[in-house]
Amino acid sequence: MKVEARIFYLVAVFAVVMSGIYWVMTDLFANDKKAEPVGIVALLLTGGLAFLAGSYLQFVARRIEPRPEDREDAEISDGAGELGFFSPGSYWPVGLAASAALGGVALAFFHVWLLVLAVVALLITIGGLVFEYHTAPSHD
Repeated sequence: MKVEARIFYLVAVFAVVMSGIYWVMTDLFANDKKAEPVGIVALLLTGGLAFLAGSYLQFVARRIEPRPEDREDAEISDGAGELGFFSPGSYWPVGLAASAALGGVALAFFHVWLLVLAVVALLITIGGLVFEYHTAPSHD
């Protein structure tokens, strides 16, 4: 995860440097000779969010054993094997996407009743996705 943390740090530095350049360029070339604040804040917040993600990945990388992607001496065969379990026939992601889209439409048109409906649908579909393979303990 060290590689991913470095990528996020690079994105954070890039966004902060670009916000400074954006500030100077909009101050120099704007018609009213004022820097445009929304773009500056957006770039600074982008840098902050990328730094946050990078620091989380670096924090996690220190606490787990190095993956084959993080080691210089790793072979291709070190990364072989099972990567995880992915449900082959689950319809919950479709419902999750539909309820998220419904929430986006509700926010776009600001219909509070539709937003409440979308949040309820999101909670149901997230619960269904998380507990899809959960089995109750047997009472033997």
